[in-house]
Amino acid sequence: MSKVMIIGCGGVASVAIHKCCQNSEVFSEIMIASRTLSKCDALKEKLAPTTKTIITTAKVDADCTEELIALIKQYQPDAVLNLALPYQDLTIMDACLACGVNYMDTANYEPENIDDPEWRAVYDKRCKEEGFSAYFDYSWQWAYKKKFEDAGLTALLGSGFDPGVTQAYCAYALKHEFDTIDTIDILDCNGGDHGYAFATNFNPEINLREVSAPGSYWENGHWVEIPAMSIKREYNFDQVGEKDMYLLHHEEIESLAKNIPGVKRIRFFMTFGQSYLDHMRCLEDVGMLSTKPINYEGKEIVPIQFLKALLPDPASLGPRTKGKTNIGCIFTGKKDGKDKTYYLYNVCDHQECYAEVGSQAISYTTGVPAMIGAMMLLTGKWNKPGVYTVEEFDPDPYMEALNKWGLPWQESHNPALVD
Repeated sequence: MSKVMIIGCGGVASVAIHKCCQNSEVFSEIMIASRTLSKCDALKEKLAPTTKTIITTAKVDADCTEELIALIKQYQPDAVLNLALPYQDLTIMDACLACGVNYMDTANYEPENIDDPEWRAVYDKRCKEEGFSAYFDYSWQWAYKKKFEDAGLTALLGSGFDPGVTQAYCAYALKHEFDTIDTIDILDCNGGDHGYAFATNFNPEINLREVSAPGSYWENGHWVEIPAMSIKREYNFDQVGEKDMYLLHHEEIESLAKNIPGVKRIRFFMTFGQSYLDHMRCLEDVGMLSTKPINYEGKEIVPIQFLKALLPDPASLGPRTKGKTNIGCIFTGKKDGKDKTYYLYNVCDHQECYAEVGSQAISYTTGVPAMIGAMMLLTGKWNKPGVYTVEEFDPDPYMEALNKWGLPWQESHNPALVD
């Protein structure tokens, strides 16, 4: 029986809140807090008659640590689930430390303003020392490790699907299938069709910044960075079919390289259709993906934020998206001195997700693990002071919960490998 504050009320948060309300034995009380109170109230009105979970709502600006502290002290939750924007990770972590409350999120920190001089100086130093140029990385949150240890609090980072479930897959494979893992290929396939010429399946600002950035992978102890979308492979995905996929930088590579002993290579691939790529390149060429403010008719606007306002709301895609997702990890390594391959993955149906929680599978596959990660903290199954990613905990209860709460995993001991 726990009280949880959930910050955010977008597509992923909505799924997580639905699943918390299905799991009232653990989530006896929840507060939905967001900048837009009307969205919180509407979700409460929808869910309250269907659950034993007591739901309250509140308005909060997650960019303001003082507001967060005041609300946390008023509600006194056992944990805070940050399902807002990654821009707000640090302010929410600060508030949790000030109030003595455990913390969890689904994506690592990145700044809203990449031209901030203080952030830029740290970023330029990291690019030079580490060898990858993504705007998001774990260093800012890992820096909180001692603060959380000293406070006796746990911060669980990145309990979505990728990152999140993919790291649980890695921990599970290492624990049960391998003595040593040599290579990990993370494959994220969305075989869904929403019918629009162009739309993004989650926050457009975050999504477009991620996929237009240089790709990178971990190999032989260091980063290898490549031009955006320059490595393409084809793969035949179970229940989806043949898809083009492209190598991207992705956050879990950074933590897995640190936490999977002796791993030689880690890559991340995501599928994209040609229409999506053509639109993205065109928008990039004309400056619409820029985060630098411009002056237009006396008003300052940020092009990518204006584009976000023009594109369909990802939460609106649910009723019109058909098809399936397939996300998983392919491993090579050794067991009892012999070479071995192994594939762990989940297939999720967009229409089935919408029928259950009113969201498409992209939000569902992130929102369900968010609830499960919080459940691990609240039930004490994952509980050690400090700042941790998913693969640093025992994967077994998490993997069991995935099967129970809507993301059953499948396995293959003879998968096709990615060259």
